[in-house]
Amino acid sequence: MHHKQLLQQSPVRLVRPSRLAFFDLDETLLSGKSMIDFLRGAPESLWTPGKKGAPGPGRTRGQAGIEKLADLSGRGADRAEINRAYFQLYAGVALSSLQAAGQAWYADFTSRPEPYVSAGLAAWTEHRRAGHTVVLVSGSAHPFVDPAAEALRADLTLCTELEVDDHGLLTGRVTRTMIGRDKARAVTELRECHGLAVEDCFAYGDHASDLSMLQAVGTAVVVGEDPVLLRHARHKGWSVLPGTAGPGPDPRDADPIADTEGGHRLDERGHFGGTASRGAPRA
Repeated sequence: MHHKQLLQQSPVRLVRPSRLAFFDLDETLLSGKSMIDFLRGAPESLWTPGKKGAPGPGRTRGQAGIEKLADLSGRGADRAEINRAYFQLYAGVALSSLQAAGQAWYADFTSRPEPYVSAGLAAWTEHRRAGHTVVLVSGSAHPFVDPAAEALRADLTLCTELEVDDHGLLTGRVTRTMIGRDKARAVTELRECHGLAVEDCFAYGDHASDLSMLQAVGTAVVVGEDPVLLRHARHKGWSVLPGTAGPGPDPRDADPIADTEGGHRLDERGHFGGTASRGAPRA
């Protein structure tokens, strides 16, 4: 019988939380879209030469994949469908190869001048300073999320889970998506698992697909200018942080994010200062 193993959640460290702070990754903490940015420069060596579906002369598999996803989007496919189509591109690729390529991609991405969203990274730092359990929640998958989780010292990751066969090859299927309402369900499951109230939880997101997650916590914070989220922020009094890109933490620091500057500090009342609007998180 052919058994399949699943790439499971990989917490960086496990703690018993008193507060949970959930952060979307792309364009909330990172200044780009991890999956697309990776695919744009994905090494051809990931794929077996001559694999069915190979692009024509002069086109890389990454370019062909981006065109396929753009076509799906143009035909009105929703984000979950596009997300599944994305991971189908890696069918037959060794998980270990994708993990290594993901590490190399993250190192390159974060060497660029403005790889992070300044306000999002500052908020992440302040939650860590306050002793909260910080959790990445992303529609991306472990090969792209785990390097960020390690660099930013996340406590847990909740992301799309990929199916792997007995030979360590990706099947192209996902066993759990982390898009839209999937994020809200995962956040609620984790909160309930630890016996916390919604008031003990915070969430940060930049896109309308993060709305369900933001609605599942006691304190929601919008990052950037998504019109759907801004409309809800005005109605519900949620905080809004700018989505401006900026540099990362100083790699010379013993704690890579302990001294990040961003102007959004938890004050003595547990509220963020700087440019955050009303409704900012409590410690």
